[in-house]
Amino acid sequence: MQASKYFTYKLGYFSGYPSIVYERDACGVGFIAQINHAPSHNLIIQALHALNCMEHRGGCSADRESGDGAGITTQIPWKLLNLSFSQINYNQSKNCGVAMVFLAPEFFDEVKVVFNWVLDKYNLALVGWRQVPVNPCILGQQAKENQPLIMQCVVQSDELNQKDLERHLYIVRKKIEQLVYSSNSNCYKQFYICSFSTQVIVYKGMVKSEVLGQYYKDLLDKLYITNFVVYHRRFSTNTMPKWSLAQPMRFMAHNGEINTLIGNLNWMKSKEGLLKHEYLDHHHDTLRPITNLENSDSANLDSVLELMVHSGKTPQEALMILIPEAYKNQPSLKLFPEIINFYEYYAHLQEPWDGPALVVFSDGNIVGATLDRNGLRPARYLITTNGFISLSSEAGVFLVNSSEISKKGRLGPGQMLCIDLLNNLILDNLSIKKEVAKKFPYNKWLNQYQVKLLPEKYLSDNSIDLLDIMRFHTAFGYSNEDVELVIEHMASCAKEPTFCMGDDIPLAVLSSKPHVLYNYFKQRFAQVTNPAIDPLRESLVMSLRTYIGPKGNLLEPNPVMAKSIILESPIINEYELENLSNSIFKVSIINTVFKLREGETSFVSQIKAICIECVEVIHQGTEVIILTDRMKKLVKGFIFIPPLLIVGAIHHYLIDKQLRHKVSLVVETGQCWNTHHFACLIGYGVSAICPYLSFATVRKWWYQTKTQKFMANGKLSQMTIEQSQDNYRIAIEKGLLKILSKMGICLLSSYHGAQIFEILGLGQDIVDLAFLGTTSRLGGINSKELFNHSLETYNKAFFIEVPKKLPNLGYVQYRPGAEYHVNSPEMSKILHKAVRNADEVLYDKYRMSLVDREPVNLRDLLTFSSDREAISIDQVESIDNIVKRFCTGGMSLGALSRETHETLAIAMNRIGGKSNSGEGGEDPIRFKSIIDVDESGISSKFSYLKGLKNNDIASSAVKQVASGRFGVTPEYLINAQQIEIKIAQGAKPGEGGQLPGKKVSPYIATLRNCKPGVTLISPPPHHDIYSIEDLAQLIFDLHQINPLAQVSVKLVASVGIGTIAAGVAKGNADIIQVSGHDGGTGASPLSSIKHAGVPWELGLTEVHQMLLSNNLRDRVILRVDGGLRTGRDIVLSALMGAEEFGFGTIAMIATGCVMARICHTNNCPVGVATQRQNLRNRYPGIPSDLVNFFIFIAEEVRAILANLGYQRINDIIGFTHLLKTTNYMLTKTNHLNIDILFKYPKIKSAISYHNGVHGNGVVLDDSLLNNINFSNAINSHLDIIKTVEISNIDRCVGAKIAGYIIKKYGHNKFNGNLQINFSGVAGQSFGAFIINGMHLNLIGEANDYVGKGMNGGEIIISPSLFDNSISSNSVIIGNTCLYGATGGYLFANGQAGERFAVRNSAAQAVVEGVGDHACEYMTGGLIVVLGSFGRNIGAGMTGGLAYFLDTDNTLLDKLNPEIVRAQKIITKEAEQQLKNMIELYEIKTKSVQAKSILNNWHDYLNQFWQVIPPSEENNAFTDIEYSSYTSIVY
Repeated sequence: MQASKYFTYKLGYFSGYPSIVYERDACGVGFIAQINHAPSHNLIIQALHALNCMEHRGGCSADRESGDGAGITTQIPWKLLNLSFSQINYNQSKNCGVAMVFLAPEFFDEVKVVFNWVLDKYNLALVGWRQVPVNPCILGQQAKENQPLIMQCVVQSDELNQKDLERHLYIVRKKIEQLVYSSNSNCYKQFYICSFSTQVIVYKGMVKSEVLGQYYKDLLDKLYITNFVVYHRRFSTNTMPKWSLAQPMRFMAHNGEINTLIGNLNWMKSKEGLLKHEYLDHHHDTLRPITNLENSDSANLDSVLELMVHSGKTPQEALMILIPEAYKNQPSLKLFPEIINFYEYYAHLQEPWDGPALVVFSDGNIVGATLDRNGLRPARYLITTNGFISLSSEAGVFLVNSSEISKKGRLGPGQMLCIDLLNNLILDNLSIKKEVAKKFPYNKWLNQYQVKLLPEKYLSDNSIDLLDIMRFHTAFGYSNEDVELVIEHMASCAKEPTFCMGDDIPLAVLSSKPHVLYNYFKQRFAQVTNPAIDPLRESLVMSLRTYIGPKGNLLEPNPVMAKSIILESPIINEYELENLSNSIFKVSIINTVFKLREGETSFVSQIKAICIECVEVIHQGTEVIILTDRMKKLVKGFIFIPPLLIVGAIHHYLIDKQLRHKVSLVVETGQCWNTHHFACLIGYGVSAICPYLSFATVRKWWYQTKTQKFMANGKLSQMTIEQSQDNYRIAIEKGLLKILSKMGICLLSSYHGAQIFEILGLGQDIVDLAFLGTTSRLGGINSKELFNHSLETYNKAFFIEVPKKLPNLGYVQYRPGAEYHVNSPEMSKILHKAVRNADEVLYDKYRMSLVDREPVNLRDLLTFSSDREAISIDQVESIDNIVKRFCTGGMSLGALSRETHETLAIAMNRIGGKSNSGEGGEDPIRFKSIIDVDESGISSKFSYLKGLKNNDIASSAVKQVASGRFGVTPEYLINAQQIEIKIAQGAKPGEGGQLPGKKVSPYIATLRNCKPGVTLISPPPHHDIYSIEDLAQLIFDLHQINPLAQVSVKLVASVGIGTIAAGVAKGNADIIQVSGHDGGTGASPLSSIKHAGVPWELGLTEVHQMLLSNNLRDRVILRVDGGLRTGRDIVLSALMGAEEFGFGTIAMIATGCVMARICHTNNCPVGVATQRQNLRNRYPGIPSDLVNFFIFIAEEVRAILANLGYQRINDIIGFTHLLKTTNYMLTKTNHLNIDILFKYPKIKSAISYHNGVHGNGVVLDDSLLNNINFSNAINSHLDIIKTVEISNIDRCVGAKIAGYIIKKYGHNKFNGNLQINFSGVAGQSFGAFIINGMHLNLIGEANDYVGKGMNGGEIIISPSLFDNSISSNSVIIGNTCLYGATGGYLFANGQAGERFAVRNSAAQAVVEGVGDHACEYMTGGLIVVLGSFGRNIGAGMTGGLAYFLDTDNTLLDKLNPEIVRAQKIITKEAEQQLKNMIELYEIKTKSVQAKSILNNWHDYLNQFWQVIPPSEENNAFTDIEYSSYTSIVY
């Protein structure tokens, strides 16, 4: 049978591992356990109830019935099994085990043969098989089609005790799997052993939570008894049902994502031969492979955990090794150095499995849970007086009388909780870790064998002359921009260069200019399924520490395995490299420069020779290999191997030989100068880098007369030659942290070898040689072509006359005659004339300038190939219909001037399109029509705008919600036609936004609820969108506040975006926007603009095809943006699947932008991107300019449609068969293959497209709004009190009511009072977006996001009377509460979780404890904390005040002092402010703690700290000089 055209192109190119491209998931997870009780069926019922309560955290397939997965792990129900196997004595069942098996029914006999053979081989007796009774009628269609036969196999041993039998069953299971998967038949299909144990059993399937108990009839049988249950509800981003991917896995249930998976798997593969243990002797071949690149991250982590447990480690010890906490500078570990020593010992041996994770685990003896180092998953627990323990992703899932509760808590970052089922003990975090840490004398071993590489001084010589260094620069591929814009900038100010306007040059493979190998690699980044993290404000969880030395067998720790060298940074100077060469390890130096032989056409033979040499020196005892391309002088006839190429090749060669763990790779290279280069080398296995030519370049710059003159006259800061080189190193280190963080990775040791890149433009021979496992979808340059390009660059150094300066290739800044820039001044001038004069001839000239040129984007290699005759343009849909599909990009007011922002909005509203507000908010004056326009087109209310018409509207149809939450108020949201959630931005995916302080004018500060002149930084999106289920919750929240607005989610193209988009569609989004890597920006690190993300053509195609294959395409509108400039672009993107089209930079150009590329400086010469009034006065744009541009675009679209023979855009969406490649011959290669963009099966029937608004169904707010008395109170401005029961499935309560009131009356115009008294446990987002006049009083507790975006009103949360005495030590609200609040009061009589009051700008709150990162990015408001607090207080806090009661004197250790400072209460005004808040809080909540403080005020006052940002200095609350009182006197 011939393979289809669709699949043949895939055979030669690697599209990515399934765990990246196809499978991402998140979920709700937890456990219930009991101690000092007999096993009971009640726990099963409670667990099923808990699962049911978390159904909203799961997902469903396109049929809306097939769940993404739900399951439980319990003790084996021997009493139930006795009914089928009467020969088993319940009391003697410890010598028996049960396998829970999924298999295809037609292969049952074959599977039985395998089982029988293996059981006989391993001396186990088969007791029998049992078909698990199920009810398939309740399954959804997709789950039913994939339903396996589910069997239980019971085995018995007369020789082994339970512990040995458990380990034996592990080996037996691996052997069975090995035989089944290697068989010639198809019996491996659907085959999966869920569990095979003497203690535990897993029941799971592709079902929704509510039907798990109905599907598995056993679960409702009262004979099914247990002392614990682990449960899991899955939300998969991919909906193709796979029963095996449901959780729990065999040892754990995982809510999260492992960001470092490929690296973890590569290192595990290398260490497989090393990982041996006496318990597993003679079976190591059976156990390999331990992990599998085809499996999910959860399955692989479970496999490693399983190996470690069966090697004698407890689950808690194993997880401390695999998912360590952020132990450095951790105040809570100050008294426990043995725990730190444990982590230090294993840090060298095992790279962390890094990423957001709540892992619940059990081996049958212990059940427990652990949280990732950053606390990016919720984990609430309660303990009762009678021995029941519940831990879950949400509070409120365990039915219990409040009078029986002895403790309510949460897992903090890196913390663990365990239940010892054998000894009936509850083990807290520190007791677990102290017990594990005392197992071996780790401190002694570290002191004996581990050393630190100490910092050394830098070279200071200037021996190399200018001509020689320029020759070296030329040979290694530097350009003038690399030296002056990058290296010298970093040396001068210790920061990466910042740039703007995106990347508009050709991809490296399309360019005719030379590019170094690094430029073919694009950094991947986190979005939706895992969060980016914050290297600026949460650096305490990050580290660039790296370790040199071989890795030992961590299954059998010993003293010598501590032998290692610690480097605090992977960047080392020449003296440090010399010290490393003469250290405790045997070192081999291998030169990568070689003499060219006649006929040499490739690096391959030399690379293979070096790989073989590496193996030889390792066998001779070498533990560190230094690869160097240093030459005393350049010699013609030689060449160096690009360092990234040789590093990747050696790394993978040694992995394949299972030797990689025995040696560290260090590189001394001249071809490494920017952050991306360092990241690539580390990502492919380098432990340390000495960039000798970069350091020499810095020294040369320092010695220049010009540099010395600048330092003398103050244009440059004074610095020594040492400081300049240190500045360069610091800038690279900051850049590396940024690159790690955008993927959600905390530790360089986890990034090391993780290969978190996508390749654009390298052939498969190069990928297989050096970058195995890295996604490369396009093919491209082969090894011969790469060699020729490298040789050509190297030989340029030997031109007879070397110019005085390096060539400026124009990769960053436009330069005539250099690299082509699409947004050139020439193009801008033509477009300005065309739109201002409505000149079709000029527009055609503009269009042709973008057609008749070298290819820049992948789409430039495509052309149309219609299957129809052309039609008359009169038959094509109208311009009016087409322009409604157009949108402008998300450009904030602040980044843009007021004039530009409003002109864009007015123009888009005129044509029925949509402008996008960006993340800066909008002035409410814009929400109404302009009706006072005079004959000259001027309005008195909008006097700064020109060319207006009556009934113009300046309101952006799309209102953006980003991580900064700037300007997001209920009024803002209710005036949106669409609400866009910005997950990522094309120019800097994985990073937050930034607005320089000089752009924060008083007007901008008012809109953003912040202080004028203070730089605003948006955190990366990880606060309330750190997983797919949390994004689904935010979508739910926005549908609540504005049920009429569509919700869109903005993603950036990267491999795996398709499966992420599938999850977003299932999360109830209405629109998915796919942005390309080349999007514009007001300010971004240059390396992010150049090296992150991929073209939208790849992303859009992947999203469209994935949604089609998952039957989800009809649920969302697909929008694309990124460098769209012509009607041709519109039609091409429609053929790839887009329905709507976004324009960013080009829309700005049409309204006057001249591409000065200085947006980040506030000096835009034409007033487009500045807040300076004198420059804004020059703004030339009027709305009709942009209207004319879009009419031109639409007319071009119509002409193309007519040519293709189609009448409407709708008729061609996804019609990739109308595309074919051009015959353009690229300069660099003839092997680029873009079939992935268009070779798909022809769509046979029209697709049904989404055009409505998804709803949330009936919610609690509806029952209140439908109540006659309640609605009458709103309509008549009355006061009313309502009493309501609430549960955790009641989410975002209050928001719909707030939206209804704002819609009816506007901001602050409701004069009634709605008091709603709730009892129970509130679901997520309780009180989100509430407004003045709303008073929510909850007796009980609440989950995450309480008071998110609240704008006014009051939220009071108190425990029941039974809990009040322990409330100070109990958690009452979850994580990320008061996020982005713009007003109102929150009083919570208990503790809050992590990230309390992040981006709070006006709300006031009192709580009795907070977790880490409290008051982060706060810009206003007042916070009082009357209890314990976590680390990193006040990070990025630029406004507002906070008071912390510090009874144990730890606040200064936990404060982030970068911006804020802390002082005791020194003014009477501050004392009164604090006391008044506490008095109000005590009245509202009846807090015992508050009462005690007020009764002993004089004793407590001095224990309070006041946290003060600079903007709050010099006032009566913080400075005695401004106080009306001379002192606080008693």
